[in-house]
Amino acid sequence: MASWSCRFLLQRGSRVISLRAAAESPAHVVSCIRTVKTTTWFDEHLTEDNQEYMRKSMAQEYRRQTVDKLNPLKDEPWQRHDWTQGSRRVGLVAVKLGMAPVWTKAGERHVVTMLQVQDCHVIRHLSKEEYNGHTAVLVVGGKNVSPFHRSEEQMEMFRNAGVPPKHKVTTFKVSDNAVIKPGTPLYAAHFRPGQYVDVTAKSIGKGFQGVMKRYGFKGQPATHGQTKTHRRPGASGPGGDPAKVFKGKKMPGMMGNIFVTAYGLKIWRVNTKYNVLYVNGSVPGHRNCVLKVKIIIFRHTCEVFFS
Repeated sequence: MASWSCRFLLQRGSRVISLRAAAESPAHVVSCIRTVKTTTWFDEHLTEDNQEYMRKSMAQEYRRQTVDKLNPLKDEPWQRHDWTQGSRRVGLVAVKLGMAPVWTKAGERHVVTMLQVQDCHVIRHLSKEEYNGHTAVLVVGGKNVSPFHRSEEQMEMFRNAGVPPKHKVTTFKVSDNAVIKPGTPLYAAHFRPGQYVDVTAKSIGKGFQGVMKRYGFKGQPATHGQTKTHRRPGASGPGGDPAKVFKGKKMPGMMGNIFVTAYGLKIWRVNTKYNVLYVNGSVPGHRNCVLKVKIIIFRHTCEVFFS
C-alpha cells in the first residue's frame, strides 16, 4: 500500500507543525514544533481585551507615579549651587523634527535643524565613587514608550525615579555643582540662544557603497582605454618591499548606521512653548530619530572657529 504524507505550514510568526504518517501504521506520527518567543513580559495567551486592560492600567499607574514624584511636599529638593568657571551641566535627549530656514535681524539666512525635547527626565545620579572615580554622572531619558517592551531591570530603574519608561537613556558627565535630583523634568529652556552644543545620533544607513560615494574618491577616466574601472579605487597597496595592503585602507564597505557627533552647533532660537531647539546646520540621523544634545565645554574655541 502506498504511503502518504501531510504537512501543515501556518503563517509566519506562528507554530510550524510537520506531520508525517504512513498508511500502513496510522499511529506513527512525527511532529516538529518551533515555539515563538514573545517580545512582551506578559503571557502571550492573554486575550486582546485583557491586554488592552493591562495597557490602560499601566498607563494610569505611571501617571500616578509621576505626579507623586513631582509633589514638592513629599520630598525636599536638592540644594542649588551657583555656576562657576568650568562647571559642566547636564544635556538633553531630543527628537529630530526636520530642517527649516531662519533669518536674523540683519537679514542673514541660516539653515537650522529643529530638535524637540519630548518627556525628558533625569533618571539617576551616579557619584564619582559609583562611576569612575573622576566625575559624577547623570542618567537622562527621553520620549516615553510602552512599558511592555522593557526588561524588569529597566522598569525598576524607571520606578525608582518615578518616571515613565523612556525610548532612549544616556549619560552625561557633570560637575559637583550641577547635579540635579532624579525625577526632575528638563525642557528646551535648559539652553539659551547663542550657546554651542554637540549633537550625537546614529547616521542614516546607506548599505554597501563604493569608494566614490563612501569617501569621495574622484574615480578613474571615462575613456582612453578604461574598461569597467570607472568607479573603482585603483591600486590598493604598494608592491616590492611592503607587498601588502595596510590596515585602515579606504575601500568599499558598509556606509552609515553608526553613531556620529556634530560638534560646535550654534543655537539660534529656543521655542519654550513647544520645547524646540533651532541649531545651526544639519545633524546626523533621520527624521524623528532620538539624539543626544550636550553643551560644549570649550566655548571660546567655538566662538572663534564656528562663528
